Amino acid sequence: MASRRLSTLLSRSLSFPSASAFLGWKYGVERGIQRFSTAAAVEELVSPGVEVKYTQHIINGKFVDSASGKTFPTLDPRTEEVITHVAEGEAEDINRAVAAARKAFDEGPWPKMSAYERSRIMLKFADLVEKHTDELATLETWDNGKPYEQAAKSELPMIVRLFHYYAGWADKIHGLTVPADGPHHVQTLHEPIGVAGQIIPWNFPLAMFAWKVGPALATGNTVVLKTAEQTPLTALYAGKLFHEAGLPPGVLNIVSGYGPTAGAALASHMEVDKLAFTGSTDTGKIVLELAAKSNLKPVTLELGGKSPFIICDDANIDRAVEDAHFALFFNQGQCCCAGSRTYVHERIYDEFVEKAKARAMRRVVGDPFKKGVEQGPQIDSEQFEKVLRYIRSGKESGATLECGGDRIGSKGYFIQPTIFSDVKEDMLIAQDEIFGPVQCVLKFKDIDEVIKRANNTHYGLAAGVYTSDIDKANTLARGLRAGTVWINCYDVFDATIPFGGYKMSGIGREKGVYSLNNYLQVKAVVTPLKNPAWI
Repeated sequence: MASRRLSTLLSRSLSFPSASAFLGWKYGVERGIQRFSTAAAVEELVSPGVEVKYTQHIINGKFVDSASGKTFPTLDPRTEEVITHVAEGEAEDINRAVAAARKAFDEGPWPKMSAYERSRIMLKFADLVEKHTDELATLETWDNGKPYEQAAKSELPMIVRLFHYYAGWADKIHGLTVPADGPHHVQTLHEPIGVAGQIIPWNFPLAMFAWKVGPALATGNTVVLKTAEQTPLTALYAGKLFHEAGLPPGVLNIVSGYGPTAGAALASHMEVDKLAFTGSTDTGKIVLELAAKSNLKPVTLELGGKSPFIICDDANIDRAVEDAHFALFFNQGQCCCAGSRTYVHERIYDEFVEKAKARAMRRVVGDPFKKGVEQGPQIDSEQFEKVLRYIRSGKESGATLECGGDRIGSKGYFIQPTIFSDVKEDMLIAQDEIFGPVQCVLKFKDIDEVIKRANNTHYGLAAGVYTSDIDKANTLARGLRAGTVWINCYDVFDATIPFGGYKMSGIGREKGVYSLNNYLQVKAVVTPLKNPAWI
């Protein structure tokens, strides 16, 4: 259980995650020199106050060690210190997990259970998640570095809502009666696809667990899920709660491990009937190739993005500044759909840059367990160094560094909120997915021009539009090649709203009714009619 100290520090009365509700960070300019200080000093770290209970794989309803006996460390990104050691899964562990899932699907009660009973178990799990919000949010923050307030007040309620949503779908999945030209009765059955392999990322570990597991279980499948090696702790805790809710053994198996070993073994496994992956585009290509070379299993991919956020000259500039800030800096900038190319009309460009800079300079960066902190550390040293390399690239390519541009402190993976203006399309910071707190502000003249520029990318995950003109909003929404277009808002996620991308941002959709199709097979059943006279 979380400590009283942690509960005292983190008020339950906060409203989250409205962009306008975020608090500022202390970052002043004196005599033309930026002077940085955090509202919550990084050096004074708050103890998470929880015990790590679950570090083994979950296979066939039990916590088990790796077949090799190996473990690996998971680190606290605030301190760069080891939190605990977790069982390291490899091919043999994936084999065991897939065998358990296969048996549970072919012989177990889950696919044959009434949809109503499956729904009841999912609802009970949602209730348990809600009951254990404090522990789950604490583990998520400790393992990932995101603000506790974000995890507890935004992400955990969303996860509970999502499982309620899919529990409601479980008994509403049905086929059709199809008219035939001849004397035949034709019906279609929507059946579970079988064993679903799922690989989730580190930026939203528990939310991605929910996006993947919810529709798979609602449709009667069994699952083998591989966690990200950086953030294995919350999925294992959630797996324990699912079995406490009454999930039969073998239905949900969770293996922790590295991509080239456990991930590759899952993607290429001949007994896995369907694969779902969220991560980088480069890794997605590898996953797709492995799946194709094995048994041609269907694959859904949610990959990278370089999403445009377009601000027209008639926009409410103060609201646009706040939402553009939220679109980029939320979750330390570690969002696949981050609004990482901010296009601003030339008539309001200078005013926007000044206000965006002022907002970034108020952003609270520090220990994510402290109340009011908006930004914690990046996930690990690799991502930390990658972001700093892109910042150096931006400086060297001629973009204007408005604020930030450096690390914070000497301990942990903290980076200053950074803004570049005068960004050109051919700069790496405008082309590549940085996945960090770096806002790139570009200038545009008219709607047709900005649509072409916004679409001039290999990605197509999301986009934002800010305007008070409905005609401009409709023109941009239709013209932008992206899976989601937010108008006068950003990062609005709901269980009912499908999410996925065009082009190299992925294949398929998650959430909403669309995600159910990822885990279903359609079977046509044709029966002759004995008395054709009735036709």
